[in-house]
Amino acid sequence: MSVTIRDVAKLAGVAPSTVSRVIAGSNRISQATKERVYEAMEKLGYHPNYNARSLAVKSTRSIGIIMPRSTEQAFLNPFFPEVLRGISVRANEKGYALFLSTGKNEEEQKQAVMDMVQGRRVDGVIVLYSRFDDPVVDYLMNKNFPFVMVGKPAHHASKISYVDNDNILAGKEITQHLIDLGHQRIGFVGGSRQFVVTMDRLAGYQEALSEAGIAYDAQLLIEQDFLPEGGYQGMKQLMQVENPPTALVVVDDMMALGVISALDELGLSVPEDVSVASINDFYISRVSTPALTTVNINIFRLGYQATDKLLYWLENEEADLSPTIVGHELRIRHSTAPVAALNKD
Repeated sequence: MSVTIRDVAKLAGVAPSTVSRVIAGSNRISQATKERVYEAMEKLGYHPNYNARSLAVKSTRSIGIIMPRSTEQAFLNPFFPEVLRGISVRANEKGYALFLSTGKNEEEQKQAVMDMVQGRRVDGVIVLYSRFDDPVVDYLMNKNFPFVMVGKPAHHASKISYVDNDNILAGKEITQHLIDLGHQRIGFVGGSRQFVVTMDRLAGYQEALSEAGIAYDAQLLIEQDFLPEGGYQGMKQLMQVENPPTALVVVDDMMALGVISALDELGLSVPEDVSVASINDFYISRVSTPALTTVNINIFRLGYQATDKLLYWLENEEADLSPTIVGHELRIRHSTAPVAALNKD
């Protein structure tokens, strides 16, 4: 015979409704009462049916987090721990727990999301990336399930709640900084073109070149992973072109560190031989040698605001579809220098 809430209530000396509130995490129940209920549950071997409770109260007080790839790879890039910090702070303020979705590939990722949604494990979801032709986003939209994206959606932007930077402007400003230093041969080391952030920052780079009257050269464009190894490999490729760049726009700080490492192996100094500018402004970028010129995109704020938008949806049963654009700031440090200072004999 299975143990019921009534059995727990009788042993703890409380009403069945009190046991239900304790299981639901109510703040209105005293700590002493909670402890009595927990002790009774343990003695009787009672395990709550959380899925059934979710159906009854229509809330799990949990938020699902969807990473862009396997967790092991994603956490090699400091963007994700920092954006998760912003999410966690806002979620904790409102009493929500976080549920992290993992998957080694696209199929596993979608299955993990389906399990979260169909199993009613979470009330809503935050997607920590934006890419083209994403089955996860298509699934969430078809289910009309509450979700917010960190990053501008590739499609249906007017129908999706999202938080982002103006990545076109960020790409343009960092490129303009190099142009202002006199550089004409400016390379671009980007992540996968599947991701909207790469395409937006590339668009800003191209816009700055065009406005300065500098011809776009496809040979100076490299696509790699958002990791130091990606920047390293990309730099090795770029320096093989007939007329290599004197400066580089790198789409991500971790990639930029790989770029600097490759240049060092090639016997080239930053910024004396090649200027390197990046975007994101991780802590390591400030203490690297040389310290990186980069764009601070307020990563913590991206996570905090995304959670705020999702909580608004959950509390008001209505999505805020107006884009939330978080400001950015150019941080000029020691990895960029005027072109006139290069190649001195």
